Amino acid sequence: MSKKYLGLALAISAASAAQAGTVTTSGEDLVIDTDSGIKVKVSDNSASFQLGGRLQWDYDATQSDANGVDTTDFDVRRARLYAKGHFGDWAYKAQFNVAESDGKKGGDAEDLYIRYLGFGSAATVTIGKQKEPFGLEQLTSSKDISALERSAMSERYTPGRSGGIQLSGKGDNWTYGIGYFEANGDGSDDFNNTAVTARGTVAPIQTNNMVVHLGAGYSTRDADTQAGEVDKFNLELAGASGPFHAQAEYFDSEEGQVDVDGYYVQLGWIITGESRPYKAGVFKRVEPSSPKGAWEVIARFEDGDGKYSDVGLATTDGKQTTLGVNYYANKNVRLGMSYMDGEQANGASGDEVRARLQYAF
Repeated sequence: MSKKYLGLALAISAASAAQAGTVTTSGEDLVIDTDSGIKVKVSDNSASFQLGGRLQWDYDATQSDANGVDTTDFDVRRARLYAKGHFGDWAYKAQFNVAESDGKKGGDAEDLYIRYLGFGSAATVTIGKQKEPFGLEQLTSSKDISALERSAMSERYTPGRSGGIQLSGKGDNWTYGIGYFEANGDGSDDFNNTAVTARGTVAPIQTNNMVVHLGAGYSTRDADTQAGEVDKFNLELAGASGPFHAQAEYFDSEEGQVDVDGYYVQLGWIITGESRPYKAGVFKRVEPSSPKGAWEVIARFEDGDGKYSDVGLATTDGKQTTLGVNYYANKNVRLGMSYMDGEQANGASGDEVRARLQYAF
């Protein structure tokens, strides 16, 4: 084994005993960062390795007069661990659920892919289980979204993770992704039902304290239903200026002879003055500029055919309002609380109070 890669293996082992801060080895090749997890890389960036994850503990109280829902729960919303890294032009990521709510057992894969980087940032090829390129809120990590739960519109229209192959790229103010994916699950015969999904974004204004984001997505999918084929379309508009941020998405889905649509609008204010970070076509979570932490308030309104399960309602036409407050103790720890109130078109209503303690590294 060469000196470089022997040293890399030894550094990974040594990192588990490190207490905090950034450590540079006595050799010439390695940099170890334990500021918020375990990150090891060769100084010329020819190889890297990182361990990370998230843990979200939620209190949830939901009531609905649609089907008699009246529940109170304290459970793990998400618990995930991942390993990722690269060697030369090849990269990988393996992320697994340790546990989730609703009685689900851990062990299933979230991300499981190999990526080729040799063409540069303008053209990257990813093969394996990954997020399909569709939807701003869906592509924003669950540890970074401002509301504790994604909108009923994102839950209804976005495809999530699937096995397949994707070509993607990014520049200073633009991104794109287009892929060919399995349309239904991860069984033994999935490519009998396939999907083609694509997204593009541009930020015509992008400075240190201001950004304007525009995006669009499209997905055409085989379906094991009477519809036979589903075509989804998405438009994104978002921006941030100083401590204020906003985003809105419109979705439309043609499912055979049925055409459904919906939208949401979300506004946020970081009371302590920080700006919400933006990178490569998505927003990141707030990082406090003071040891006292950062405070954020958000409001979201949505209307249309959506999946209103968070408030105990059905996938149907309706409306929903969300109010939330977040406290970011540091870049790893977040405490949040939200109230969601929804109503179906037939008059049935439901609401949810949710509180979360999150640690992400």
